[in-house]
Amino acid sequence: MNVLVIGSGRLGRYLASLLDQEGHDVAVIDENADNFRQLDKDFSGITVEGVPMDMEVLKEAGIENCDAVAAATPDDNLNITVCQIAREFFGVTNVVARISDPAREHVFKKLGLKSICNTKWAGEAMLNALVRPWNDSTVTTETTTFTFRSYLVERRDWNGTVDDLPRQAREVPLAIVHANGTTEMCYERRIALAEGDKVIFTHLVD
Repeated sequence: MNVLVIGSGRLGRYLASLLDQEGHDVAVIDENADNFRQLDKDFSGITVEGVPMDMEVLKEAGIENCDAVAAATPDDNLNITVCQIAREFFGVTNVVARISDPAREHVFKKLGLKSICNTKWAGEAMLNALVRPWNDSTVTTETTTFTFRSYLVERRDWNGTVDDLPRQAREVPLAIVHANGTTEMCYERRIALAEGDKVIFTHLVD
């Protein structure tokens, strides 16, 4: 895909690097050329200095041939404006904007624009970490629903493996969350379990 990233701050640089590493053609626009110096040294995309709302700057960055635009600046108003320009003037339908104010989500929805609210996501993640870190949950994608259940490793399980743990019908181990906060996916089923470990199980719901 040809992807245009607006903003070369921390989020914009990180997104641009991820896209570049996956082999996409990436262009980044920022008013401050100094920000480009902090891109990964292996970044192979192009950088364009200029005001993101300037039509000529957008054209220089290749928006006319873009498949997607991500507005990742810290300015909500700028992000929504650039997304509208990309969609209405250049026909780019796959646009997404970073916003900081959760109250503005409804504005984006009314305009038919996709948005990612970092404040809302971080707040919900912190809430879960504080008061309900291990509640069972479900996730639905398209027509498929997954359930997730956490199991706190008991003393009898120490030094055993995930294959030795009790589980419900059709459950499979997904990941091990260690007491120090690190997480290991259960690709290697022979990982020795220890005190404080939590194992996340998942299964499909019919």
